[in-house]
Amino acid sequence: MENIEYKVSKEKKIAVLCGGMSSEREVSIRSGKKCFEAIKSLGYYNSELIIVDENIAETLKEHKIDVAYIALHGKYGEDGCIQGLLEILKIPYTGCGVLSSSLCMNKEYTKRVLSTNKDIPLIKSAFVKKGEDLFAKTKDLKYPLITKPVSEGSSFGMTKVNKPEELENAYKEALKFNDDVLIEEFIDGVFVTVGVLENNGKTFATEILEILPKTDWYDYEAKYTKGMSEFVLPAKFDKDLTEKIKNISINAHNTASCSGVSRVDFMVKDNQPYVLEINTSPGMTDTSDLPAQASVMGIDYNNLVLLILNSSGLNK
Repeated sequence: MENIEYKVSKEKKIAVLCGGMSSEREVSIRSGKKCFEAIKSLGYYNSELIIVDENIAETLKEHKIDVAYIALHGKYGEDGCIQGLLEILKIPYTGCGVLSSSLCMNKEYTKRVLSTNKDIPLIKSAFVKKGEDLFAKTKDLKYPLITKPVSEGSSFGMTKVNKPEELENAYKEALKFNDDVLIEEFIDGVFVTVGVLENNGKTFATEILEILPKTDWYDYEAKYTKGMSEFVLPAKFDKDLTEKIKNISINAHNTASCSGVSRVDFMVKDNQPYVLEINTSPGMTDTSDLPAQASVMGIDYNNLVLLILNSSGLNK
């Protein structure tokens, strides 16, 4: 990629926001520390790392922050809450805005919006609210299934269900995280993920990352434990399928009104990609997907952070 412009003045006081109050707090801190190191390396010496808590509004005002770099994951950080607060405080922030953040945090409503675009393939699923008849809602689904808390990340509360006798316990596990549960047919295919970034007004997809977990499926252990997943980058698809997946990624990003950065996850079976979800604040740790995808394109970690920093703004 050509040289990336510095669109945010190095005189600005940038806060890298991480931690937060979600189940992904520790992962977020890991992301935040890496991003903070990059911000400093890029010459933003006036920046600081802020561990987000319930006093974040006061902290931002006291520290006279000019720009917020969001390295938060999960509830309150990836769901539109911090984005809304930053809009109120008139502090430009990186990545997706309030609408797309809140939408994509909810897997069910993401699917409902994406379903309006006939060019985005989705997996058959059922949406079960707390108190509803679990078996009646899922009677038309074919096993195995995956149960997912509707608004959770990092595979928390997810269970693979091989037979009906296992469904109720899996559903109860998901309820520990959310009152609403998304239950999808399990596609025994290839898990891939594609980053979507923006540069000078142009939206582009990264190379496709194929992930081969050493666990039964791509769970928390496989995501965050070194050596528990094999990365194939770029994925070994032919040119047509590669372009198809990249185009669907950009299409999904735009259909959900994302901006700046996202990561679109797929299952691919028999040359057919199915969108699983959109992550609006992708992980930026040593083992995270997006930095690896950017790297193979010639975008090192610092320049990836710069691209995301350049997306800062308001009224997204």
